Amino acid sequence: MRWRVVSSNPEFRKLWIGQGVSAAGTAVTGMALPLVAVVGLGASAAEMGVLAALAVVPHLVLGLPAGVWVDRGSRRRFMVVADVGRAGLLAAIPLLAATGELRMPHLYVVAVLTGALTVVSDTASLALLPALVRREELVEANSASMLSQTLASTAGPAGAGLLIQLLSAPVAVAVDAVSYVGSAVASFLIKEPPRETPQTSWPRLDLTTGLKELFRDPVLAGLTRSATVAAVAGAMQGPLVVLYLVRELHWSPLLVGVAITTLGASSVFGTLIAPAYSNKLGIGPAYLIGQLIASCAGFALALAWWPLVFIGQVMTGLGMPLYGVPQRALRQALVPDHLLGRTTAAWRTLVIGGQTVGALAGGLVGTLLDLRAALVLSSLGMLAGLMLALLSPVKTLRQLPSTG
Repeated sequence: MRWRVVSSNPEFRKLWIGQGVSAAGTAVTGMALPLVAVVGLGASAAEMGVLAALAVVPHLVLGLPAGVWVDRGSRRRFMVVADVGRAGLLAAIPLLAATGELRMPHLYVVAVLTGALTVVSDTASLALLPALVRREELVEANSASMLSQTLASTAGPAGAGLLIQLLSAPVAVAVDAVSYVGSAVASFLIKEPPRETPQTSWPRLDLTTGLKELFRDPVLAGLTRSATVAAVAGAMQGPLVVLYLVRELHWSPLLVGVAITTLGASSVFGTLIAPAYSNKLGIGPAYLIGQLIASCAGFALALAWWPLVFIGQVMTGLGMPLYGVPQRALRQALVPDHLLGRTTAAWRTLVIGGQTVGALAGGLVGTLLDLRAALVLSSLGMLAGLMLALLSPVKTLRQLPSTG
């Protein structure tokens, strides 16, 4: 690993370690919580749908308020409180299971409250990162941060499966609770730089500040439109890939697992090379080419020839960090520190909200037409997002611009 920022910056290293530990535990619960519902409580399809929806709803409802809170207080403190809260909520599941008292409403409460705390924690950590590193380290720092999340999402499910097999799903959730304690300790030890907090104003006006900031600057506006459209279109593809491989191509579970692992490994590789790649091409072209690679993955999948399916998985995994790392660095460089929380929250509301709409649209298209058509339409939509970036000043950027 060539990230000097991790080895030379102790405050960022604490943030990075905390993010990694927390992400690994979250990946475990991502598998364990549904299995608690299905195996332990005999949940129906409708109940599983409610459980999944409740985990997403806080991103849409609390996204903008979370940005206001984070900009008005200590970002480190918000992270610590969120970690401790999630640890306590998740620890309740194995305790209730051990006493035979666990019911679906308990899982609903845990899902929505941990989701709400995750919104606050993620917003705070993304806003804190630029304050801990120098401007010229932003790309490296974001690449390192994204790697911890990528590794967790790649290796986490395998570790979760082993834990659940050897122990049980509720005990696996307890492991996540412990991980949040470790993350809280790492966050508590961070020395947050002093900063000016905004003067008190009408909260209703503050809720729109982040959205206004995203569209104030031509570069930010182009980036926001591009990423939002691409997020809506890309989310059409995500939930359908496994269904497509099994029902359309008749792949075995083993081969599907290899394909998913290929995507994860490619994402790890993309994260590792993202800093050098961004420096070589320039920050704007790096974003555009990364998005182009990811956008064309659906075409490769739709051709249904197994080598092209694996190439499509590689394109998805590789493209995401190659455009994600420069995109994060651009936002952090362009937004003043006192607005980072609200702007980050506004961005996440648009993008995660877009993914919710896209996932529903993908299911609808896959039902009304077919899965292959949904994959093609997804890629066309992502290319539309790329065109929006090409029509903006993003394409001309070679270095990180100054804060507006």
